[in-house]
Amino acid sequence: MDKAKTQDMRVERATPEKLKTLNIETWSPWQCGCETFDWQYDEDERAYVKEGRVTVRAESGQEIAFGSGDLVFFPAGLKCTWTISEPIRKVYRLG
Repeated sequence: MDKAKTQDMRVERATPEKLKTLNIETWSPWQCGCETFDWQYDEDERAYVKEGRVTVRAESGQEIAFGSGDLVFFPAGLKCTWTISEPIRKVYRLG
């Protein structure tokens, strides 16, 4: 069974305790300006948004919006479209 069908994208507000537990200082950085693009996740990804604003729409129709201070989970197998409305700067961890 395709994991994208059994797991949805999730957004939660980060707390200092949660960020410390996740050890985000060791995560990889990524940034992008305002644009729209299609993306597919080959592995689970967890990300912490340092700045910016994004809407992601999955092929399933699920849509989430997130921005600065949010933790976001993307399941392996997810196919989606990113729309970045404010330039984003995030750190992420795969797996």
